[in-house]
Amino acid sequence: MARPASPSGSRLSSADRPTSFDIAELAGVSQPTVSRALRGDKTVSERTRMRIEAIAQQLNYKVDRAASSLRRGEVKTLALLFFEDPLPDGSNINPFFLAMLGSILKTCSQRGYDLLTSFQRWSADWHVDYEDTRRADGLILLGYGDWEDYRARVEQLFAQGTRFVRWGAPSEVGTTIGCDNVAGGRAAGEHLIARGCRSIAYIGEASERYPEFRDRYAGLADALHAAGLPVDPGLHVDALSVEQKGYEAVQRLLARGIAFDAVFCASDLLALGALRALSEAGRSVPDDVALIGFDDIPAASHTHPPLTTVAQDYGRGGAELVDTLIRQIAGDATHDLLLPSRLVVRASA
Repeated sequence: MARPASPSGSRLSSADRPTSFDIAELAGVSQPTVSRALRGDKTVSERTRMRIEAIAQQLNYKVDRAASSLRRGEVKTLALLFFEDPLPDGSNINPFFLAMLGSILKTCSQRGYDLLTSFQRWSADWHVDYEDTRRADGLILLGYGDWEDYRARVEQLFAQGTRFVRWGAPSEVGTTIGCDNVAGGRAAGEHLIARGCRSIAYIGEASERYPEFRDRYAGLADALHAAGLPVDPGLHVDALSVEQKGYEAVQRLLARGIAFDAVFCASDLLALGALRALSEAGRSVPDDVALIGFDDIPAASHTHPPLTTVAQDYGRGGAELVDTLIRQIAGDATHDLLLPSRLVVRASA
């Protein structure tokens, strides 16, 4: 059977089936560039990738993923580790991360990877178990609770050469994809101030142990300072991201006797609890108190009134987590990435 002609009309010289080296020669690029392009690596320009894919299609070239994986010592599987969150429904998985799961699965499929999902308790030695089993080429980490407790395990992953990427606030350890929490907090504060609110409470832990919540509070403080308004420590109540904790935080806030006309919660779960506590206390939302959450989980649009919130881009976030990890596996350098947030205005504010 005759070999396919090259785009210039000449015949390929090899007697075997077309290879990535044939494509590289016809495209005028290196063979590693062909490999990266055909696995969807974003380091290859769109124009180059399209040229390579067109030549591959003309040659009826098929990627032998099994052989490619064996050569690199890979299993073509990524591991997604969820970490427990004490939620009242017993799921122990933050609904924001569940919303991100679809994007992670879709991107893995597009890139030719299987996804192994696992739920981890903090008492488990997951950071050691991964290195022992080698069931995946790299790890995606979602959720971490107290950063000071989590840091030591992440440092061990980094020290043992594990390829991993996590969602959260940037740190000096490993590669992180996350949301611009400061900008998100600032947008929430600016919206409340523009609405006429002058005494804005904040519910959420705001220490080094919870850097994402800390940054959201910092953004709110930026907005208050810019408007010439004070940041009142009496209007800040520490709380972890659990609906019941939001409920209890508003009760403590009311007990302090300090007037407030708005509440910005560090998560939608906290805002759901805050909404219930305000209702029981006879405070109408938004007439008496405006309320804003953070995350835009599915439940946020179904509350009464629907919750104004700061949306994180979980669709792009999931895709970036996968693509960043695949670049690590390929030996490419990776960097932290902060994705923009978006204020979603609904009836609660």
